Formats: sequence, C-alpha cells, structure tokens
Amino acid sequence: MLPRSHEMRVYGGIKLYAGTSFPDLAQKIADHLGEELCGRDIVLFPNDNLFVKLHGSVRGQDVYVIQTTSAPVQRNLMELLIMLQTLRLDSAARITAVIPYLCYGRSDKKDQPRIPITSRLVADMIEVAGADRYMTLDPHAGQVQGFFSIPGDVLTASHLITDYVNQNIRPDLTDPVVVTVDLGYAKKGRNIASDIDVPIAFIEKRRAANDASAEALTIIGSVKDRDVILVDDEIDTGGSAAQAVHLVKEGGARRVYVVFVHPVFSANAAERLAALPVTKFITTDTVPLPPEKRALLGDRLTVISVAPLLGEVIRRAHEGRSVGEMFNE
Repeated sequence: MLPRSHEMRVYGGIKLYAGTSFPDLAQKIADHLGEELCGRDIVLFPNDNLFVKLHGSVRGQDVYVIQTTSAPVQRNLMELLIMLQTLRLDSAARITAVIPYLCYGRSDKKDQPRIPITSRLVADMIEVAGADRYMTLDPHAGQVQGFFSIPGDVLTASHLITDYVNQNIRPDLTDPVVVTVDLGYAKKGRNIASDIDVPIAFIEKRRAANDASAEALTIIGSVKDRDVILVDDEIDTGGSAAQAVHLVKEGGARRVYVVFVHPVFSANAAERLAALPVTKFITTDTVPLPPEKRALLGDRLTVISVAPLLGEVIRRAHEGRSVGEMFNE
C-alpha cells in the first residue's frame, strides 16, 4: 500500500463540521480520522432564527457535516439544512451529510388517506440545501434510500452489536433465541440471528392509532426456558419494548437482553425501561443520551460507539475506496 500522503485525492482535504446536536460523537469521529473539527458559529437569535458562519474557506474541499436529527428534531434538522447551504455557497467541492439518526423515518409511506410521506420531504430538503452525498445508519424503513436522488452510504450498526454479543454475552447464554419486537424487523432480525448463530422468533403486534401506542399480540416461535435477545432498530417511548419483554417473560423466557441501534428515549422511556426485568440493554451512540437517562439504567446499559465505523466510511469515501470491502461485500 502506498503511504497515505501519496494516495490519490479526488478532492481537496477533508473538512469536518459538526452541528450542535451531538458534538461528542463528532469529536470521536474527528479523533478516529486524526482531523480537527472546523470552526463555525451557530447562533440562535431571540426570534428563534438560526445563523451559521464558517471560520474559514471550504472552496474546493471535501466537506462532511456531522449532525444527528434526534430531539429537538426541528432545530437539529433546520440547523443541518442551513449548514449545508452555507457550505454550498462557499464553493465546497463536495458536501456529505453524515446523519447517524435520520428523523421522520416512520413516515415512509401513504398507508392511509390524507397523510404525508415526510421521509421523502426530508430527503428532498437535504438535497436542495446542498448535499452531494449522505450517510446514515439503520433507517427505520429500507425504502428511505429510494427517496434520495443523490448517492449515499446506508450503513448498519448491527455487526457492531453482534460482535459485542458474541464476545461478551453469547458464551454465557442458555439455549438463546433472537426475538424481533415486530414483524417489520424480521429480515434484519434474521441477519442478527445468523450472525449470533441462534434461532429466531417473532412478535406480532398491531398499531391501533396514529400515535406511539401499539398492541403486542403473540409470539411466533418458542421462548420457554430460553435466554432471549430482543432486537429492534430503535426505542422511542419504550412501549413496544416493554410489551415485548412482558410477553416473552409470560412465555417462559429466562433472561432478557434488549438490543437496539437508536436510543431515542422520548418522554419517560428511560424510566419505563428501568422498571423492566431486563438483564442488559445494548445500544449505540447514534443519539445522545443525557446523563440522567443513563443513570436510570446504570450498569445494565452498554453503549457501543459508531464513531470508528463512520470515521472509516468517511475516510474511504474521501479516498475513493470501496465501503463494501469493510463488510466483505
């Protein structure tokens, strides 16, 4: 391999910018790359308008904007859009929106009359604001990729989680089984079960209204006298996870491990999860978790950082190298 200084560069140097949604994750990505976060001012005026100013020029540079779009969603999304436009107007050569958690992922289809497809709107806004590419992790629905007209890297953190489970939990499990919180996660659940080399079961649930409530109905498969690894893409209010935990315990499960990518933890989700008979919660840092919510779960909570994954993908995108090689694809 050629020394890094002699490798081909399609664009100028890497420029990393962070919004205000999750500066700790942005710093970890910068540290992985051995780069500095570029200076910028983000000001919220008394009239609730945002203002962005760069500290230096990005003309001809390869720029990456790191901004997760968790709560406050409208502030974080608008901040991302304004940053993208600021970089475009300063003549950046290429702009990539790095969005660990993409908001409005559940509004992905018109499954009833007189409703929007907000995921598509968000994708359009990101492109119009100035992004040439995007990166995100585990969107709620796979079809979200089709809403973007610009190229992107839609990644998964599931291999980070399965590696942790295989190294730290799998050896101590008794007759383990992976259980998906709902049928919508069945395909990804099968992949996780295959990576851990255990069977899989499913929970059938039915959403009864246009709010966060849903009713878990039954388990498809056996959990009796088995350790259960309950998997989902995100936990929002914790309602579905709580129902699933109670359902598998009623079905005779021994220990329960809850595994998910995005710790959204809206409202009193952390309190609800803390009350559950769960041995361990395993998630990632795509969404910032306040210290008080971490404290509620204590040492039962393990947070795996996605910074090395995103950092390596940024490096490969900048150098024009395959991302698929990272996953033997």
